[in-house]
Amino acid sequence: MNTTTIQNRDFTYYQWAIYLAGFTIVYNLAEGLVATIFGYSDETLALFGFGIDSFIEMISGVGILVMIMRIRTHPASERSPFEKTALRVTGYSFYLLAVGLCITGAFTIYAGIQPTTTWWGVVISGVSILVMMALVYGKVKTGRRLNSDAILADANCTKVCIYMSVVLLASSGIYELTGFAYADVLGTAGLAWFALREGKECFEKARRNTHCGCAHE
Repeated sequence: MNTTTIQNRDFTYYQWAIYLAGFTIVYNLAEGLVATIFGYSDETLALFGFGIDSFIEMISGVGILVMIMRIRTHPASERSPFEKTALRVTGYSFYLLAVGLCITGAFTIYAGIQPTTTWWGVVISGVSILVMMALVYGKVKTGRRLNSDAILADANCTKVCIYMSVVLLASSGIYELTGFAYADVLGTAGLAWFALREGKECFEKARRNTHCGCAHE
């Protein structure tokens, strides 16, 4: 395979990486809007928190998009100031989300508030799992074709969204099927735990210069 063919192939896969990053941003925006609206109307804290997490993931996605555009033209370049700022903003947002979920969850238990229904939590989390699995597949395939640690690391980060969706699906499904009073709060606690891990990871990434070395597997 000659140099021109390799360059054309790489350009095509970098375009795919950009499309995947752009879709991730748009999807998280849509998911965040739907989840927060239904979470608020149905009084399900887990779904509402999941929606806020989607907005934070959208901010993170912008940083990923900028990173991919950077490494396409300068593969060995260090992380830009914009990327580092986006990571820090995302990290603080995850920490605030975790604290907010814990405080609100405690109040929910104290006040005895229960969701009207968690049906939408089941639907939204189910759709999210399918979409994120497809994104992981696409990012892994693209990252391997380009031999890009950064894109492969982003795929690992996307797996965390699947784990959070599973937490929401489990808590929403349990409440919908059994009416177990604390299912929604337990799901909220699970989301808070993942938010803390994600926040910590964002600050660790900001201290590294080469790529998004996500530690989650």
